[in-house]
Order: sequence, then C-alpha cells, then structure tokens
Amino acid sequence: MSSLNEACGVFGIYSPSKVAVNQACFKGLYALQHRGQEGCGIAFNCDGMLSVTKDVGLVADVFEHPPELPSGSSRMAIAHTRYGTSGERSPENVQPMIFHHMLGSLALAHNGNLVNDQELRSTLELKGSLFHSSSDTEVFAHILTSHRLESQSLEEALSKTMDEVKGAYSLLVMSEDSLIAVRDPHGFRPLCLGKVEDGYVFASESCALDAVGAQFLRDIEPGEICIIDGKDGTIHSNKEHCKSVDSSLCVFELIYFARPDSVIDTISVHEARIRSGAFLALEHPSQADVVIGVPDSGIDAAIGYSRQSGIPYGIGFIKNKYIGRTFIQPKQGERESTVRIKLNPISSTVRGKRVVLIDDSIVRGTTSKRIVRLLREAGAKEVHLRSSAPPFLFPCYYGTDIDSKKDLFACNHDHKAMEAILGVDSLGFLTTDQVIKLSDHPGIGFCRACFTGEYPCPKAL
Repeated sequence: MSSLNEACGVFGIYSPSKVAVNQACFKGLYALQHRGQEGCGIAFNCDGMLSVTKDVGLVADVFEHPPELPSGSSRMAIAHTRYGTSGERSPENVQPMIFHHMLGSLALAHNGNLVNDQELRSTLELKGSLFHSSSDTEVFAHILTSHRLESQSLEEALSKTMDEVKGAYSLLVMSEDSLIAVRDPHGFRPLCLGKVEDGYVFASESCALDAVGAQFLRDIEPGEICIIDGKDGTIHSNKEHCKSVDSSLCVFELIYFARPDSVIDTISVHEARIRSGAFLALEHPSQADVVIGVPDSGIDAAIGYSRQSGIPYGIGFIKNKYIGRTFIQPKQGERESTVRIKLNPISSTVRGKRVVLIDDSIVRGTTSKRIVRLLREAGAKEVHLRSSAPPFLFPCYYGTDIDSKKDLFACNHDHKAMEAILGVDSLGFLTTDQVIKLSDHPGIGFCRACFTGEYPCPKAL
C-alpha cells in the first residue's frame, strides 16, 4: 500500500442496564483503530448530560483502560477514531464534538467528507457563526442546529440538514434522549446496526459489533436516519432520502480500508479481496515460483491470485504488529521511514525465486518502491508487482486525502516508466471493469471516481 489515508471510524451504543457503555466504546474503538490513528474520543450521556473525553493519539494513548463514567447512570455513548482529511491535526478537531444550543445539546461523530463544506462555512460565517475547529463536522453541526431551532424534532432537523449538505457522511448524533445514525444518500462510507441483550449498537464496520458481542442485524441504508429512543429503547427509521440517488459505496473500503473480517453492505471484505486476486491472475498472469502479499490487506488478494494461477502462496513478509498502518502516518517522510521497521522479508521464501508481489494499491509509489527493494535485497530473482486496485488517476473528495493529481504515481508516469521507477520486472493493475465485480450481490453500487473521474457527487467549486 502506497500511502493512502482514510477518515475515521464511529461507534455508538444504547444499553440501559446490561452492557457498560464505557467498556463497549473502549472495545469498539480498538476494533476500529485501523480506520484512524490520529485521535479518538468517547462522549457519554449521563442522565441527559453530555460530556466527552478525547485527545490526539492512539486508543491506548488516550485511554489506558476503559474510562470511568461521569457521575450518574449512562445508557448511551458514542465514540470516534480519527484520521483527518478535512481539518488540521489538532485536539480541536478530535471527535466526538459536543454542541450546545437553546433547546439542548448534541454530540456528533462523523466519518466522511462534505464536498460543499467551504461554501456552507462561508455562508454561516457571514451570518455570524463562530467556528472552533477546521473540521467539516462542525459545519454539519451548525446547519443541524439552525434547523433544530425551527423544527419539531431532531429527526426533522436531520432530514432538512441532509437536503443541504452534500458529500460523504456516516455519522452518529447523540442528544439528551436519543441516539441516531445517519448515512448519506450515496452510502459512500459504511455503517451498520447490531443488537446487544437490552439495546443496540451502531458501528462503521461489523468487526466492531463482534468485539462487543453484538449480533449483526443489518447495514444502515444509504439515506437512512435510524433513531433509538433513549427513554424506552424503541427504534424506528426515516427513509425519505433512501433511493433518492444510486448507491455509491467507496470500492476502496473493500480493497483496503475495512478489516477483512467485516461485512459491508452484505459483502464479505475477505471474499471480495480473494476475488480481486483471482481477477488479477486472469488479467495479468506471470511465470513465477511463489505468490506473496503485502501485509495485511494484500494477503487475501495474494491467496486469490495463487488459487487462480496455481502458483504456490508463500509468506513473504513478517509485519511488526507494534507499528500502526503505514498509510496513517501524517507525513510522507514518516510513512517512508517506517517501511523497513514495519516489514521484514522472509529470505527463504523469496531467495532465488521469481516472485509475484500482490499489493492492494499503488498511490504515490514510494512505499511500493521500498518494498520491492527489500525483496531484491533478500535475494528475489524477479519481482512481478500486481495491484488489486486500478491506477489512481483522480482526486477523491469523499473521505481520503487524495485531494489532487500532483502526487499520484500513475498520473505522472507511463507504464514503462512506472516499472523502471519501482524496479519490477512487470507491473499489472486490476481494471476498473473488474472492480465492480468484487461484490456478487446485485444492486450494490460503487464509487470508482478515483479511478475513472466519474463523481457521484461533484465537489463544490
């Protein structure tokens, strides 16, 4: 993987008596840590009073153990782990964020990027709104609050807000008496619902439900507002925004972002990656002795390539599990310097052999170049690099930090030049036609804008 960053994981729970919400959020954050390592936090609702504990850093840095609950009983809590793509890296941008208005208080945790946030922010500032962060989550909160003051309910205010904001948002909203999950009509980012003994759980990925012993119920539909009443635990949905546009799940959730043990919009991430490797073997066969994958998200695709091609699969790298995902490092220099201490090749697997190396993607090229060099130094005779994603050619505005073409490897070099720079004997990418086949479930649409330039929701200029 060549340095792509993604924004955030969210977790929320309603449980009046059987499950300690602080412990559940703590476990949920650990399960979602792969989605962001810049900061994290937990907001509690204790007898209608909202409070938050948060800071920059890993979950283990911010919470050495499950945080103590504020005084009083707590039935609801939401949690967030962040990698910032909108807003600077600062404590002010760490979530959840709490906002107070004349009718009460709200806590928000947001995964995704709004594409019209700057336009909305400018309009709000001209009307006198003050901002304490550079995050687009605060823009969402200002719009929501303004509608709440003119609406009969928070549900109605959220529906009006969805008419106004554009882009990617899977978010949790907690008030004094409700816990609400909202997913944008395109469904760019995942969000699911689970059941605990006496309540419910929302999470970015189903692996977080598993971590707290929750039963997976279903995915939140694109455009859905799902409301849990904090007084009696009843649950209902507002679906007036559902099916207003075609669904556009970010396909890179399947290729890289999500954990392989998660199920997203009925799709097994593990099986999707196996399938991508099989497609690669058909499109880009190679005469080789062993297939290896770059840990972790390249491994499933490598297994798929091996099965389809008949070339034996081998463990080519040992990953230092005490170092976070390389893509999470906020600066390019830091990402590059961690490669050698993060990955170490197993010489006996590759020495004197023709190696097919499977990586999930090649974005900027620098990390891939270093990984190939490690294999050469370990004695690999040939290195044939295969990417289970197509070439990145266009910016992404929906929750990753590819905001321009400037640093995109495939934009600046032709195929032969890429092979020479990476130091490989051959190079192959999955085609965009095969990407949409990663799911065998009909009706699931994908966003492939970073590969094709076809944006489901254009960015405001």
